[in-house]
Amino acid sequence: MPWFLGIDGGGSKTTCLLGDERAVLASATAAGSNPIRVGEDRSRQVLQEVVREACAAAKIPSAQIAGTCIGLAGAARPQVEKQVRAILAEVVGGALEVAGDMVIALEAAFPGAPGLIVIAGTGSIAYGRNERGETARAGGWGFAISDEGSGHWIGRAAVASAMRAHDLGASSVLVSSIMNTWHLGSRDDVVRAANAIPPPDFAELFPQVLAAAAGGDSRANEILTHAATELAQLARIVADRLWRGSQAFRVATAGGVFQNSPLVRQVFSNSLRSLHPQAEVDGKVVEPAQGALWLARRSES
Repeated sequence: MPWFLGIDGGGSKTTCLLGDERAVLASATAAGSNPIRVGEDRSRQVLQEVVREACAAAKIPSAQIAGTCIGLAGAARPQVEKQVRAILAEVVGGALEVAGDMVIALEAAFPGAPGLIVIAGTGSIAYGRNERGETARAGGWGFAISDEGSGHWIGRAAVASAMRAHDLGASSVLVSSIMNTWHLGSRDDVVRAANAIPPPDFAELFPQVLAAAAGGDSRANEILTHAATELAQLARIVADRLWRGSQAFRVATAGGVFQNSPLVRQVFSNSLRSLHPQAEVDGKVVEPAQGALWLARRSES
Protein backbone atom coordinates (compact mmCIF):
# COMPACT_ATOMS: atom_id res chain seq x y z
CA MET A 1 0.00 0.00 0.00
CA PRO A 2 1.45 3.44 -0.94
CA TRP A 3 2.15 6.15 1.64
CA PHE A 4 1.58 9.89 1.31
CA LEU A 5 2.55 13.14 3.05
CA GLY A 6 0.39 16.24 3.45
CA ILE A 7 2.14 19.33 4.79
CA ASP A 8 0.81 22.73 5.85
CA GLY A 9 3.84 25.04 5.79
CA GLY A 10 2.53 27.99 7.76
CA GLY A 11 4.30 31.15 8.79
CA SER A 12 4.06 30.30 12.50
CA LYS A 13 3.37 26.56 12.53
CA THR A 14 4.08 23.57 10.30
CA THR A 15 1.95 20.40 10.33
CA CYS A 16 2.84 17.17 8.54
CA LEU A 17 0.45 14.23 8.18
CA LEU A 18 1.54 10.81 6.93
CA GLY A 19 -1.14 8.46 5.68
CA ASP A 20 -1.99 5.58 3.44
CA GLU A 21 -4.92 5.62 1.01
CA ARG A 22 -7.48 5.56 3.82
CA ALA A 23 -6.14 6.84 7.15
CA VAL A 24 -3.64 9.10 8.88
CA LEU A 25 -0.83 6.97 10.33
CA ALA A 26 1.36 9.63 11.97
CA SER A 27 1.75 13.37 12.37
CA ALA A 28 4.35 15.93 13.36
CA THR A 29 4.32 19.64 14.12
CA ALA A 30 7.03 22.27 14.33
CA ALA A 31 7.59 26.00 14.01
CA GLY A 32 6.87 28.02 10.89
CA SER A 33 8.54 26.91 7.67
CA ASN A 34 7.43 29.33 4.96
CA PRO A 35 10.70 30.54 3.39
CA ILE A 36 9.19 33.96 2.74
CA ARG A 37 9.04 34.51 6.50
CA VAL A 38 11.81 32.34 7.93
CA GLY A 39 14.34 32.09 5.09
CA GLU A 40 15.48 29.10 3.06
CA ASP A 41 17.84 27.62 5.65
CA ARG A 42 15.27 27.65 8.45
CA SER A 43 12.59 26.36 6.07
CA ARG A 44 14.82 23.41 5.15
CA GLN A 45 15.49 22.60 8.80
CA VAL A 46 11.83 22.65 9.83
CA LEU A 47 10.34 20.88 6.79
CA GLN A 48 12.85 18.06 6.85
CA GLU A 49 12.43 17.74 10.61
CA VAL A 50 8.65 17.22 10.42
CA VAL A 51 8.98 14.78 7.52
CA ARG A 52 11.55 12.69 9.34
CA GLU A 53 9.56 12.79 12.58
CA ALA A 54 6.32 11.66 10.93
CA CYS A 55 8.09 8.92 8.98
CA ALA A 56 9.92 7.70 12.09
CA ALA A 57 6.64 7.56 14.03
CA ALA A 58 5.09 5.41 11.29
CA LYS A 59 8.33 3.40 10.80
CA ILE A 60 8.31 4.22 7.08
CA PRO A 61 11.44 5.30 5.14
CA SER A 62 10.86 8.77 3.70
CA ALA A 63 12.31 7.66 0.36
CA GLN A 64 9.36 5.27 -0.02
CA ILE A 65 6.74 8.04 0.10
CA ALA A 66 4.65 7.81 -3.08
CA GLY A 67 3.34 11.37 -3.11
CA THR A 68 3.74 14.60 -1.15
CA CYS A 69 1.72 17.82 -1.25
CA ILE A 70 2.73 20.94 0.64
CA GLY A 71 0.62 24.06 0.88
CA LEU A 72 1.97 27.47 1.83
CA ALA A 73 1.33 31.14 1.24
CA GLY A 74 3.23 32.51 -1.75
CA ALA A 75 3.47 29.13 -3.48
CA ALA A 76 2.66 30.80 -6.80
CA ARG A 77 6.01 32.61 -6.74
CA PRO A 78 8.43 30.58 -8.90
CA GLN A 79 11.35 31.10 -6.52
CA VAL A 80 9.34 29.91 -3.51
CA GLU A 81 8.06 26.83 -5.34
CA LYS A 82 11.58 26.00 -6.54
CA GLN A 83 13.05 26.35 -3.03
CA VAL A 84 10.40 24.22 -1.33
CA ARG A 85 10.42 21.57 -4.04
CA ALA A 86 14.21 21.23 -3.73
CA ILE A 87 14.06 21.07 0.07
CA LEU A 88 11.53 18.23 0.09
CA ALA A 89 13.14 16.35 -2.79
CA GLU A 90 16.16 15.89 -0.52
CA VAL A 91 14.16 13.69 1.87
CA VAL A 92 11.14 12.22 0.06
CA GLY A 93 10.57 10.17 -3.05
CA GLY A 94 7.57 10.06 -5.36
CA ALA A 95 5.39 12.81 -6.80
CA LEU A 96 5.67 16.28 -5.27
CA GLU A 97 3.10 19.08 -5.47
CA VAL A 98 3.52 22.62 -4.13
CA ALA A 99 0.17 24.40 -3.70
CA GLY A 100 -1.20 27.57 -2.18
CA ASP A 101 -2.27 27.47 1.46
CA MET A 102 -5.82 28.36 0.44
CA VAL A 103 -5.93 25.41 -1.99
CA ILE A 104 -5.13 22.79 0.65
CA ALA A 105 -7.46 24.45 3.17
CA LEU A 106 -10.34 24.37 0.69
CA GLU A 107 -9.75 20.67 0.04
CA ALA A 108 -9.59 19.98 3.77
CA ALA A 109 -13.02 21.51 4.18
CA PHE A 110 -14.69 20.45 0.90
CA PRO A 111 -12.59 17.81 -0.90
CA GLY A 112 -13.34 18.17 -4.60
CA ALA A 113 -16.59 20.01 -3.84
CA PRO A 114 -17.86 23.62 -3.91
CA GLY A 115 -17.33 25.84 -0.88
CA LEU A 116 -15.61 28.86 0.58
CA ILE A 117 -12.67 28.80 3.00
CA VAL A 118 -11.43 31.73 5.08
CA ILE A 119 -7.95 31.40 6.56
CA ALA A 120 -6.75 33.58 9.41
CA GLY A 121 -3.36 32.52 10.69
CA THR A 122 -0.21 34.59 10.50
CA GLY A 123 -1.76 36.00 7.31
CA SER A 124 -5.29 35.81 5.92
CA ILE A 125 -7.13 35.03 2.69
CA ALA A 126 -10.56 33.95 1.46
CA TYR A 127 -10.87 31.45 -1.39
CA GLY A 128 -13.80 29.65 -2.95
CA ARG A 129 -14.97 27.31 -5.70
CA ASN A 130 -18.51 27.13 -7.02
CA GLU A 131 -20.51 24.35 -8.65
CA ARG A 132 -19.13 25.26 -12.10
CA GLY A 133 -15.55 24.87 -10.88
CA GLU A 134 -14.91 28.63 -10.99
CA THR A 135 -12.62 29.98 -8.27
CA ALA A 136 -12.11 33.38 -6.67
CA ARG A 137 -9.97 34.84 -3.89
CA ALA A 138 -9.82 37.98 -1.76
CA GLY A 139 -7.08 39.29 0.50
CA GLY A 140 -3.74 37.65 1.10
CA TRP A 141 -1.77 40.41 -0.61
CA GLY A 142 0.89 40.74 2.09
CA PHE A 143 1.21 42.30 5.53
CA ALA A 144 1.89 45.85 4.35
CA ILE A 145 -1.34 46.24 2.38
CA SER A 146 -3.63 43.32 3.21
CA ASP A 147 -3.98 40.18 5.40
CA GLU A 148 -6.92 41.73 7.22
CA GLY A 149 -7.96 39.99 10.42
CA SER A 150 -4.79 37.87 10.56
CA GLY A 151 -2.50 37.30 13.52
CA HIS A 152 -0.11 39.89 12.10
CA TRP A 153 -2.96 42.38 11.58
CA ILE A 154 -4.22 41.80 15.13
CA GLY A 155 -0.76 42.27 16.63
CA ARG A 156 -0.16 45.48 14.73
CA ALA A 157 -3.61 46.74 15.76
CA ALA A 158 -2.72 45.97 19.39
CA VAL A 159 0.37 48.20 19.23
CA ALA A 160 -1.62 50.98 17.56
CA SER A 161 -4.39 50.69 20.17
CA ALA A 162 -1.90 50.73 23.04
CA MET A 163 -0.30 53.91 21.74
CA ARG A 164 -3.70 55.53 21.18
CA ALA A 165 -4.56 54.73 24.78
CA HIS A 166 -1.35 56.47 25.82
CA ASP A 167 -2.28 59.54 23.72
CA LEU A 168 -5.64 59.66 25.48
CA GLY A 169 -4.14 59.22 28.92
CA ALA A 170 -6.01 55.95 29.29
CA SER A 171 -4.72 52.65 30.64
CA SER A 172 -4.45 49.40 28.72
CA VAL A 173 -2.91 46.07 29.67
CA LEU A 174 -1.78 45.76 26.05
CA VAL A 175 1.24 47.99 26.65
CA SER A 176 2.77 45.78 29.32
CA SER A 177 1.83 42.64 27.36
CA ILE A 178 3.65 43.93 24.28
CA MET A 179 6.71 44.90 26.33
CA ASN A 180 6.83 41.45 27.94
CA THR A 181 6.44 39.57 24.65
CA TRP A 182 9.07 41.58 22.82
CA HIS A 183 11.34 41.79 25.90
CA LEU A 184 11.34 45.58 25.94
CA GLY A 185 11.82 47.94 28.84
CA SER A 186 9.72 50.99 27.96
CA ARG A 187 6.94 52.38 25.79
CA ASP A 188 9.54 54.20 23.71
CA ASP A 189 11.20 50.85 23.02
CA VAL A 190 7.85 49.56 21.75
CA VAL A 191 7.60 52.46 19.32
CA ARG A 192 11.13 51.89 18.03
CA ALA A 193 10.57 48.14 17.65
CA ALA A 194 7.23 48.55 15.88
CA ASN A 195 8.74 50.93 13.33
CA ALA A 196 11.95 48.99 12.77
CA ILE A 197 13.07 47.71 9.37
CA PRO A 198 12.66 44.79 9.03
CA PRO A 199 9.49 44.92 11.15
CA PRO A 200 9.01 42.78 14.27
CA ASP A 201 6.85 39.66 14.39
CA PHE A 202 3.50 41.28 15.13
CA ALA A 203 1.78 37.87 15.05
CA GLU A 204 3.64 37.04 18.30
CA LEU A 205 1.30 39.45 20.04
CA PHE A 206 -1.89 37.58 19.13
CA PRO A 207 -1.89 35.39 22.30
CA GLN A 208 -1.49 38.52 24.41
CA VAL A 209 -4.51 40.11 22.75
CA LEU A 210 -6.50 36.96 23.47
CA ALA A 211 -5.42 37.04 27.12
CA ALA A 212 -6.28 40.71 27.45
CA ALA A 213 -9.71 40.16 25.89
CA ALA A 214 -10.37 37.24 28.24
CA GLY A 215 -9.48 39.55 31.12
CA GLY A 216 -12.09 42.08 30.03
CA ASP A 217 -9.89 44.61 28.25
CA SER A 218 -12.26 46.55 25.98
CA ARG A 219 -9.57 47.51 23.49
CA ALA A 220 -8.51 43.89 22.98
CA ASN A 221 -12.14 42.85 22.47
CA GLU A 222 -12.62 45.64 19.93
CA ILE A 223 -9.57 44.46 17.99
CA LEU A 224 -10.83 40.87 17.80
CA THR A 225 -14.32 42.00 16.83
CA HIS A 226 -12.89 44.22 14.09
CA ALA A 227 -10.72 41.34 12.86
CA ALA A 228 -13.79 39.10 12.56
CA THR A 229 -15.75 41.68 10.57
CA GLU A 230 -12.80 42.19 8.21
CA LEU A 231 -12.64 38.43 7.62
CA ALA A 232 -16.38 38.37 6.94
CA GLN A 233 -15.87 41.09 4.33
CA LEU A 234 -13.24 38.97 2.57
CA ALA A 235 -15.71 36.08 2.50
CA ARG A 236 -18.43 38.38 1.15
CA ILE A 237 -16.24 39.48 -1.76
CA VAL A 238 -15.60 35.88 -2.79
CA ALA A 239 -19.24 34.88 -2.30
CA ASP A 240 -20.45 37.78 -4.45
CA ARG A 241 -18.21 36.62 -7.29
CA LEU A 242 -19.11 32.93 -7.17
CA TRP A 243 -22.76 32.65 -6.06
CA ARG A 244 -25.67 34.65 -7.36
CA GLY A 245 -28.91 35.67 -5.72
CA SER A 246 -30.13 33.45 -2.91
CA GLN A 247 -28.05 30.41 -3.85
CA ALA A 248 -26.78 28.66 -0.71
CA PHE A 249 -23.09 27.99 -0.22
CA ARG A 250 -20.95 26.40 2.46
CA VAL A 251 -18.26 28.22 4.43
CA ALA A 252 -15.45 26.87 6.60
CA THR A 253 -12.55 28.44 8.47
CA ALA A 254 -8.91 27.60 9.11
CA GLY A 255 -5.96 29.05 10.99
CA GLY A 256 -4.90 29.90 14.51
CA VAL A 257 -6.99 33.07 14.82
CA PHE A 258 -10.21 31.13 14.30
CA GLN A 259 -8.93 28.13 16.25
CA ASN A 260 -8.05 30.12 19.37
CA SER A 261 -10.72 32.83 19.50
CA PRO A 262 -14.38 31.88 20.02
CA LEU A 263 -15.18 35.61 19.78
CA VAL A 264 -13.71 35.83 16.27
CA ARG A 265 -15.58 32.69 15.20
CA GLN A 266 -18.90 33.96 16.51
CA VAL A 267 -18.63 37.53 15.19
CA PHE A 268 -17.40 36.24 11.81
CA SER A 269 -20.35 33.86 11.50
CA ASN A 270 -22.89 36.49 12.54
CA SER A 271 -21.39 39.16 10.28
CA LEU A 272 -21.26 36.91 7.22
CA ARG A 273 -24.82 35.69 7.74
CA SER A 274 -25.99 39.31 7.95
CA LEU A 275 -24.32 39.95 4.60
CA HIS A 276 -25.33 36.60 3.05
CA PRO A 277 -28.19 34.89 4.94
CA GLN A 278 -27.81 31.84 2.67
CA ALA A 279 -24.25 31.20 3.91
CA GLU A 280 -23.96 27.87 5.76
CA VAL A 281 -21.07 28.45 8.17
CA ASP A 282 -19.45 25.37 9.71
CA GLY A 283 -18.35 26.08 13.27
CA LYS A 284 -15.50 23.56 13.06
CA VAL A 285 -12.04 24.91 12.19
CA VAL A 286 -10.41 22.65 9.59
CA GLU A 287 -6.82 21.36 9.51
CA PRO A 288 -5.31 22.36 6.12
CA ALA A 289 -2.77 19.53 6.21
CA GLN A 290 -5.73 17.16 5.74
CA GLY A 291 -6.37 18.80 2.39
CA ALA A 292 -2.71 18.50 1.45
CA LEU A 293 -2.85 14.79 2.26
CA TRP A 294 -5.99 14.40 0.13
CA LEU A 295 -4.22 16.08 -2.81
CA ALA A 296 -1.12 13.91 -2.30
CA ARG A 297 -3.27 10.77 -2.49
CA ARG A 298 -4.88 12.04 -5.66
CA SER A 299 -1.46 12.64 -7.27
CA GLU A 300 -0.99 8.89 -7.67
CA SER A 301 -4.20 8.41 -9.64
